[in-house]
Amino acid sequence: AIYENGYITIKKGDWKFRVEKATLIPLTFGGTVTFMVYNVLAATLATYVYGFTIEDIKLNLQTFIPSAAQTPGRMNIFEFKEYTVMIDFAHNPDGFKGIKEFLSTNDSPYKIGIITGTGDRRDDDIRSMGRISAQMFDHIIIRQDKFLRGRQAEDIVRLLVEGIQAEDPKQSYEYIPKEVDALHHAFTMAKPGAFITALSDVIDNAIDVVQSYLDKERGN
Repeated sequence: AIYENGYITIKKGDWKFRVEKATLIPLTFGGTVTFMVYNVLAATLATYVYGFTIEDIKLNLQTFIPSAAQTPGRMNIFEFKEYTVMIDFAHNPDGFKGIKEFLSTNDSPYKIGIITGTGDRRDDDIRSMGRISAQMFDHIIIRQDKFLRGRQAEDIVRLLVEGIQAEDPKQSYEYIPKEVDALHHAFTMAKPGAFITALSDVIDNAIDVVQSYLDKERGN
């Protein structure tokens, strides 16, 4: 499976079968998320080898909508009246780079990021997550109440801050240990047009909190 001229394509010997244009596949968010294009390539190849027809694959790619129900923790976007919230499970530098790529296509005037480290990563990996965060967010909320994996929370936070300050000593950030508290705080500081990104390691909790806010706004 190859990505050629904007199309998800199956190559078999000398034959090429164009499956669908990436911009028309919801999972790729209009073709803006490279790692989702990679995921679609893998899924397309697997299903083709399994025996599905090109038309079947195309139809399913067109109709599989990323959401908290279908793909929990994978770029779940919630549209509020005045701002947008996204929840994603990114928890390493490559994952952060993928989110950065997506956010670079978003014209929000104020991007808030809720980030956390994972204790069993190398020091430089945790610092790198801080650096990438400083590149893509206007304000960063660090939280650290899960997945310490042998480290102290303070050590992980210190490494994240080192990365943030290495990228931009003037970067705006704060530390709120609990994820739920961090989410509540992000909502209180959201300006019109803001884009809040919660890079969460506890997906169910984060989705429930965001959904509760959305339900309140809609009067449910």
